[in-house]
Amino acid sequence: MSYAGDLAPAQAWERLADGAVLVDVRTDGEWAHIGVPDVSALGAEPVFIQWNFSTGAPNPDFLAQLQELVPAERTVVMLCRSGARSVSAAEAATAAGYTAFNMLEGFEGVPDGYGERTVNGWKNRNLPWK
Repeated sequence: MSYAGDLAPAQAWERLADGAVLVDVRTDGEWAHIGVPDVSALGAEPVFIQWNFSTGAPNPDFLAQLQELVPAERTVVMLCRSGARSVSAAEAATAAGYTAFNMLEGFEGVPDGYGERTVNGWKNRNLPWK
C-alpha cells in the first residue's frame, strides 16, 4: 500500500474529529446533484478537488490545488463515490508528502442488487451530509 491506509466511514469521522482534513475528490456534478459530506459539527469544512472532471479526463492540477488548500503537515482523508478514485488520490497525495488515507465505501457506497446505492458509504452509514 502506497498511502497511510483505508478507513471505514466511522473511522474516517474519528480521524476528522482529531483534525484530519476531508478531501472530496468527486466531480462537481456529483457534489451538486448527489450531495456533500457535512463536517461542520467538527468545526471543519471539506475540501473539494476533482480527481477527474465530469468528462472523465484527469485533473492535471489536482496536486497543485491540494497544496494550495491544505498544508502538507495536515493529515488528509480522501473520499469519492465508492472508494476507488480516492485510492489514486491518496497515493498521489502521499507521493507529494501528505499523510493520506482512503475512505472505504465512499460517499454513496456500492450498488445493491438493483443498482441503487443504498448499501453502505458515508450517506448510508448516517454520517452528516447535505
